[in-house]
Amino acid sequence: MRERSLASMAVMSIPPSRDLRILAGAAGLSALGDFMAIFPLILHVQQRTGSAFAVSALIFALWGPVVLAAGVAGAIVDRFENRRILIAVSLVQAAVVAVMLAAVDSLWALLPLMALLGFGVAVSQPAEFALVPAAAGPRTDAARANGLMETARSVGFTAGPLVGGALGAAGLLRLALALNALSFLVVAAAALLLRARRQPLRAEGAVGAVRAREGFAFLARERDLAITLGGAVAALALFSMSATAEPFFVTGVLGAGSLAYGALLTSWTLGMAAGSAGLAHRVGPSRLAAGGLIAVVLQGLGIVGGALSPILWMALIGFSLGGVAHGVKNVLLRTLIHERAPEALRGRAFAAYNGARNGAELGALVLGGIAVGALGARAALLVAGLGPAAIGATCLLLLITRRRAAAALTTTEGRVLHAHVQG
Repeated sequence: MRERSLASMAVMSIPPSRDLRILAGAAGLSALGDFMAIFPLILHVQQRTGSAFAVSALIFALWGPVVLAAGVAGAIVDRFENRRILIAVSLVQAAVVAVMLAAVDSLWALLPLMALLGFGVAVSQPAEFALVPAAAGPRTDAARANGLMETARSVGFTAGPLVGGALGAAGLLRLALALNALSFLVVAAAALLLRARRQPLRAEGAVGAVRAREGFAFLARERDLAITLGGAVAALALFSMSATAEPFFVTGVLGAGSLAYGALLTSWTLGMAAGSAGLAHRVGPSRLAAGGLIAVVLQGLGIVGGALSPILWMALIGFSLGGVAHGVKNVLLRTLIHERAPEALRGRAFAAYNGARNGAELGALVLGGIAVGALGARAALLVAGLGPAAIGATCLLLLITRRRAAAALTTTEGRVLHAHVQG
C-alpha cells in the first residue's frame, strides 16, 4: 500500500499538460545538443591553435550576445508570437551549425557563426520561458511547470558533456556538430506540435514601440525582485569561478584524474535535477524570493563542503547537495519572475535577468583564472562558495527587513485611518 502511494506521488509530480511536456523535452534536447557540440569544439580549437585567447574568444562569441543583446531579444519576444519565434530561431540555428561543419578549421569563420548561435540563444530562452504558462495551462502551477523545465534541462546538461567528451576523444567533432544541427530541427518540429500560443498583448495604456530597456527597468523598480535577482546575479559572479578551479582541485589537490573530474561535474548536475524535480514546487508563492536566497546560501555552502573535503567521495557529497540547492534556486527564481512580471513584460524581464546572469558567469571565468593563480585551487573554491553564501545571507536579511518595515508601515497607516474613522 505504501509503495503504491509513493508511486502515485511520483506520477502526480509530472504535470499533465501535453504541451508542457513537449516544451520541456525540447529544452532538454537543446541543452544536450549544445553541450554535446560545444565541448569537442572547444577542445578542437585549443588543440589546433594552442591559444587560450582563441578558446576565450570562442566562448565569448557564443555567450556574449546573450548578454549584449538581452534587451533586443526580450523586445522581440514581447512583440511576436512565441511559438513562431522558437520555430524560426531553431531552423536558423540548424542552418548555422550546418555551415560550421564546413568551417570547423577556421577560427575567423567560426567566431561570427558562434555569435549567430548566441543571438539565437538570447532570443529562444526568453521565448521558451514566456511560453511556459500557456503550455502548462491553468491546472498546473508555475513552480511545478518550471520544475519540469529545469529538470529536463539539467538532464541535458548532464548527458551533453559526457556524450560530447566521448565524441571529441574519438575525433568525431563533425558528428557532434551534425547531431547538434539535428537537435535544432527536432526542437523546431516539437514547437510545431505545440497547441499553446503566446501572442504578447500591450500593457493597458501603453503607447509607442515595445522598448527593450523596460525589462531592466521593471526588475530594478520592483524591490523584492531587485534584491533577490540582484543578489543571485552577484553571487553567480563569484560562484562561477568554481568552473575554473574545479579541474585544478580534482587533479592537484585530490590527486585524481579526468574520470573523477567528470564524476564531480555529474554529481552537481544530477543534484540540480533532483532539486528541480523534487523540492522546488513545495515552496509557496509568498516564499519564492526568500526561498531563492536561502538556496543561494546552501549552494555556496555545498561548494565549501566540497572544497574542504580531503577525499573525492566527500567532495561528491558536498557538490551533490550544492547541486540540489542550485536546481531549487533556478526553479524559484524563474517562478518568481513568472509570478511578478506582467504578461506584456515577461519576455523582456526574463531576458534582462538572463543577460545579467550570463554576464556574471563570463566575468567569473576571468576572476576564476586570477583566483586560482593567486590563491590556489582549494582557496579559490572556498571563495566561490563562501562569497555567494555571504551575499545570499545579506540579501535575505535585507529582504526580511524591508518586508517587516513595509508591514509595520501598513499597520501604522491602518491604525491612523481607524482613529480618524472612530473620531
